[in-house]
Amino acid sequence: MKLVVQEFLTLDGVSQGPGAPDEDTSDGFERGGWFVPHLDEEFERLVGTWLAEADALLLGRRTYQNFARDWPTMTDHPAAAVLNGLPKYVASHSLTTAGWNPTTILSGDVPAQVAELKRLPGREIQIHGSARLAQSLLAAGLVDTLRLAIAPVVVGQGRRLFPDGGAPAGLRLTDHRTTPGGLSVHVFEATGVPEFGTYGGGA
Repeated sequence: MKLVVQEFLTLDGVSQGPGAPDEDTSDGFERGGWFVPHLDEEFERLVGTWLAEADALLLGRRTYQNFARDWPTMTDHPAAAVLNGLPKYVASHSLTTAGWNPTTILSGDVPAQVAELKRLPGREIQIHGSARLAQSLLAAGLVDTLRLAIAPVVVGQGRRLFPDGGAPAGLRLTDHRTTPGGLSVHVFEATGVPEFGTYGGGA
């Protein structure tokens, strides 16, 4: 299976708390909910086509617990049946039980376990949110595709998907579009560690 990361970002690269002011207030973050004003039906349809390609979900603990709290009760949402029914893997060193079935807890050497999951037959293992997990797997060279939805907003604080000192990654743009709500959607394929050179163009 391919490992696909799907993230919502601000223009300044923040991925923390896109859905609500109280979604993730860790480290004093006070500007959550920045993605919601830019949602529209076109983007919802696009996300539906992405979700239709998933054969499993891979989530970090915080995202998993939020999803497990909300999605089982959202039975009228078109994505609910898919998300509730898919096999789910949660990367956590603290969880011992997980009730949003079917769920498997990954602990210990998570990148090695994810590499084993990728060898299974199927289409996509999708990471939704879970930026810290995405960062670690990108650094391990395990991410195949990045789907980034960038909102036209600068929040000025919060955790970024690509922090200073993070691992370098080469990417190739394979698709891009904008939505009526102002979202800029970019799809990248990972190409390995990038080469760094010197610009040789003339003035």
